[in-house]
Amino acid sequence: MRRFGTEGRLYPADNYIVPRTEETTNFINRVKQGKYIVLFAPRQTGKTTFFQLALDALVAQEPIYFPIRLNFETYEGCTPSDFYEGFCEDIHEEVETIFQIRGELPPTALMQFLANVQLTDHLSVRRFFRQLARLLTDKRIVLLIDEFDAIPRDAVTGFLRSLRHIYLSGKTRCPHSVGIVGVKNIIQLNYDRSISPFNIQDEFHLPNFTLEQVHELLAQYTEEVGQAFAPETVASIHKQTAGQPVLVNRLAQILTEEMDIPKTETIAMEHWTAAHARLLHSRNTNIVHLTTNIRKDARFEKILMRITGQDDGVPFNLHDEIIDELATYGVISEGADGLCDIANPIYLYAILQAFKPTVNGLEDEYFPEDTRAGFKGYLTDRGELAIAQLLDNFRDFIARAGFRILQMPDTPQEFVGQYLLFSYLDQFARLVGAHIYLEVQTGRGRMDLIILHNRSKYIVETKIWEGDLRYEVGKQQLAAYLTLEGADEGYYIVFDHRQTPEPRVETETLEGLTIRSYVIPVVQERPSAVHPNV
Repeated sequence: MRRFGTEGRLYPADNYIVPRTEETTNFINRVKQGKYIVLFAPRQTGKTTFFQLALDALVAQEPIYFPIRLNFETYEGCTPSDFYEGFCEDIHEEVETIFQIRGELPPTALMQFLANVQLTDHLSVRRFFRQLARLLTDKRIVLLIDEFDAIPRDAVTGFLRSLRHIYLSGKTRCPHSVGIVGVKNIIQLNYDRSISPFNIQDEFHLPNFTLEQVHELLAQYTEEVGQAFAPETVASIHKQTAGQPVLVNRLAQILTEEMDIPKTETIAMEHWTAAHARLLHSRNTNIVHLTTNIRKDARFEKILMRITGQDDGVPFNLHDEIIDELATYGVISEGADGLCDIANPIYLYAILQAFKPTVNGLEDEYFPEDTRAGFKGYLTDRGELAIAQLLDNFRDFIARAGFRILQMPDTPQEFVGQYLLFSYLDQFARLVGAHIYLEVQTGRGRMDLIILHNRSKYIVETKIWEGDLRYEVGKQQLAAYLTLEGADEGYYIVFDHRQTPEPRVETETLEGLTIRSYVIPVVQERPSAVHPNV
């Protein structure tokens, strides 16, 4: 039986795979046109699997194409001479393998040439491919290089210039087409910042899975095993992952292999909730890469929180070093409005977990001194969550803590409210057996925390104060989201950072929905700053 794969390249005989028919056709057409194609995208987005399968499809259509598939991963840190020697040996081995797979004997002259040729620099690469073309006159060579950004730094410019020279040499050339696959783009690899040595590149974009493709992927499992996914489960998988391939497959893997759901049962929302919680709270290579990358630069935190926390957003400008790096890591993407988006809600949850202090030093202030039950006091006898009272207490906690909220370690002051609320609700959810996750809504400045408990959904939207008009618009946005989610009440928390804030608590009915709103002051100066003699 096949399985959902998350450990690198996938194989049709072993794994469920999204066909990506449209993208494959696009790629094959570019190869036939002799394009020199580049695809630079974050790790674990399905690049290697896609290109390998696309080349297989090309050869199945027209055997005249002769794909040579290489991987530069092991060359990182090598000298240029070692790189070129290894490059030559890799091609030799790959050519032999291709003829063996095809059940053909390679020409003797070709094998003698490959056994004796020596590559020492980028100039010898051009001569090498000219001779290879003469010995494979009936083939169109397609060179695919994976993990290209591991090429030795001192070799990259010359190597790319040689490929550029070959491309410009005429329509009949060897390689006929080139595919370069990696994480860093050509500009990032062009260390001397001169004019690009590869300005003939044809950029290829491999998008995340659409909702229809996620349906298609999971349907393969259903057809093979007989176990169905509820439509709302499929929609939730896509919504929380935004179609990121490894996250989609990981959730499917948990649901079909790790949760012991009887194969006679439909995989329903309660199963998805448990799988989602397991993904969020267990170690995962993809998430570990994410959090490792966002900790590399102290500036990342402020940019990431601003993207989510403020209506104006952040322009998606790849000329900005920080934006370019975060996009390279797959943390952010460009929204339809040209502004930055966090790539998906699962990543946002991981970002908040990565940046919030493990201990904020204010936990003892969560409840008044006369409180006995703690968080469990907000669980009613009927098993419901008393969210209004829980949030009333959060408002009072902020007031009790006072200026000490500004002393949270390594936390930007403008986002301290969101961190505290997230920590507060996350701890509450764990203690009462609820599940908390995030939604990133269309439109900037909005982040919804969703709490699921006993099949009930509680929605808390957070914003930063940016004026009365945007405060009122936020209520309308929440009402629209509640309608979409089939909920009849929601909670709206706005953190006010002004020097003279205006605390508010109000409950209103909008379009038949109940919305309880809070404006909570979070910027409070030390008493000594207001009264120097205190």
